[in-house]
Amino acid sequence: MATMMKAAVFVEKNRIEVVDKPIPDVGPNDALIRITTTTICGTDVHILKGEYPVAKGLTIGHEPVGVIEKLGSAVQGYTEGQRVIAGAICPNFNSYAAQDGAPSQDGSYLIPQGLCGCHGFKATAGWRFGNLIDGTQAEYVLVPDAQANLAPIPDGLTDEQVLMCPDIMSTGFKGAENANIRIGDTVVVFAQGPIGLCATAGARLLGASTIIAVDGNDHRLGIARKMGADLTLNFNNCDVVEEIMKITGGRGVDSSIEALGLQSTFESALRVLKPGGTLSSLGVYSTDLTIPLGAFAAGLGDHRIVTALCPGGKERMRRLMNVVASGRIDLGLMVTHEFKLDDIVAAYELFANQRDGVLKVAIKP
Repeated sequence: MATMMKAAVFVEKNRIEVVDKPIPDVGPNDALIRITTTTICGTDVHILKGEYPVAKGLTIGHEPVGVIEKLGSAVQGYTEGQRVIAGAICPNFNSYAAQDGAPSQDGSYLIPQGLCGCHGFKATAGWRFGNLIDGTQAEYVLVPDAQANLAPIPDGLTDEQVLMCPDIMSTGFKGAENANIRIGDTVVVFAQGPIGLCATAGARLLGASTIIAVDGNDHRLGIARKMGADLTLNFNNCDVVEEIMKITGGRGVDSSIEALGLQSTFESALRVLKPGGTLSSLGVYSTDLTIPLGAFAAGLGDHRIVTALCPGGKERMRRLMNVVASGRIDLGLMVTHEFKLDDIVAAYELFANQRDGVLKVAIKP
């Protein structure tokens, strides 16, 4: 077996390059995965732009689809040569947070006020790939705590069909799960990027009868209809809050899902919510949020605001791939472009600038 591999690493702000790195050694609880397909996430673009700090020389990426090349001596129930995925969040399930029912927060810690320019901030959680350890935009990736995190790919599913499971699908579905959706509900999803599209699909699967998709891009709104949206609103063409209140007869929506991370979308999601409704927040916010007094009913509206981080672990991945295998959702529609690993710099340029109708890119080592 070769000793070196190609990997896309963070060099400095606005610079990711493909370099040669040693193939990782496998510890007792690890698995070495030969990557067959991975992708670029919006978080990776934040890293590229220097908006999220990682160590120089770190391999980027956190969405692995591949084949087990080598198993650690303590890992049981898997075989070398088996096709697998692992969640973007790969907890070891040993932490207080994990055992208290929040495995995505495995390893979280609180940065004291002032050290990060904010009022205390929970950092890292179970997100290790491309954050704390070398990630997946490479020929190989080392999966820690492999027995807890590797999930076999069902026969007949392509890489592209399961590529969204490690992060985008898991995150979007969690947004819908947190929204307290019941059969017959009216739900609005703000922003129809990859995560918002998955939240739209998740709302449909959970029984919402009227799903309103909001975005400023008509192409994405068209895809939202394929994912389960009943109505689409382009915020460039109407007052979204006013339209939604008309659609609901002034009642407001049962649930709103915010999938962008802006003050404007968060506030709109709150303003259209019925008394007693749930705002499910998926956006990653870069500044303090302000909650408007009227929309929040001065704190007396029985509203619920729920946040989420992408759930990981093999059971979560198994369930998501079961949904794909059932034919109830086709996330292969979201893979709009394909690049070789050697061409990943061009893929970043396309994805970061949202050119050519891109939703997600498949990176093929």
